[in-house]
Amino acid sequence: MKLAFSTLGVPGAPLSEVLRLAVAHGYHGVELRAHPEEPVHPGLSPDERVDAAARFKAAGVEILGLAGYPRVAAPGDDEPVIEEIRELVSLARDLGAPFVRVFPGGEDEHADAIAARRLGTAAEYAADLGVRILLETHDSHRTGADAIRVLGLVGHRQVGALWDVMHTWLGGEQPHETYAALSPYLGYVQVKDIASAEDSTPLALGAGVLPLAECVEVLTRNGWDGWLCWEYEQRWYENAEPLPGLLSAGREHLGRLLNDSA
Repeated sequence: MKLAFSTLGVPGAPLSEVLRLAVAHGYHGVELRAHPEEPVHPGLSPDERVDAAARFKAAGVEILGLAGYPRVAAPGDDEPVIEEIRELVSLARDLGAPFVRVFPGGEDEHADAIAARRLGTAAEYAADLGVRILLETHDSHRTGADAIRVLGLVGHRQVGALWDVMHTWLGGEQPHETYAALSPYLGYVQVKDIASAEDSTPLALGAGVLPLAECVEVLTRNGWDGWLCWEYEQRWYENAEPLPGLLSAGREHLGRLLNDSA
């Protein structure tokens, strides 16, 4: 498996610093938070997109995906949500990123149908550009069982799942259950660690309660060979220990889990 980290852990850091950290600490790739607060977002000009892609290529670091914020199951008009996804997909294509992350954000009993309709429409555009849209296990659809209600309705190869191990755990789902649900759709896996269900302040990998070993074991046993991406939510927890000082130990911890499950 390849290892990446999310720029959510180094909010606002310039690409030069992101790339320096990835290279220095032995990560294969980076998940870019696609937001106006960050150096990469859909408002970039064509020249800026070319420059960003070239920087990653020169450093030998892959852009795993763009972490966007469309809420595909939220009430309201479809078109603004679909357009937001299209903008992210276009940016991903220009940067050479294979994945775009979206959230559910459902609020009522129509959420599954709303999400499926929007994702199905956006999937056709994504297929033309060679980018895959991933629905994250999050908020209204935090478990694999929740996510597949939507993904099964979509039924398009360009729409898949992003497994956030914290949310499936908080939803009471065991790793083997999540994998069984998401395996036909799985794009990549976000790993992290927290102190408890009541305290989601990010911790060093292995320092908390999330079942990381079980998740890696399930993935390895089933021959899954994708990406593990460390999402350290520094942006939302300003008092958390800074990520740069944890990156090497985090990579080593994931390496041990992979070796132990091999």
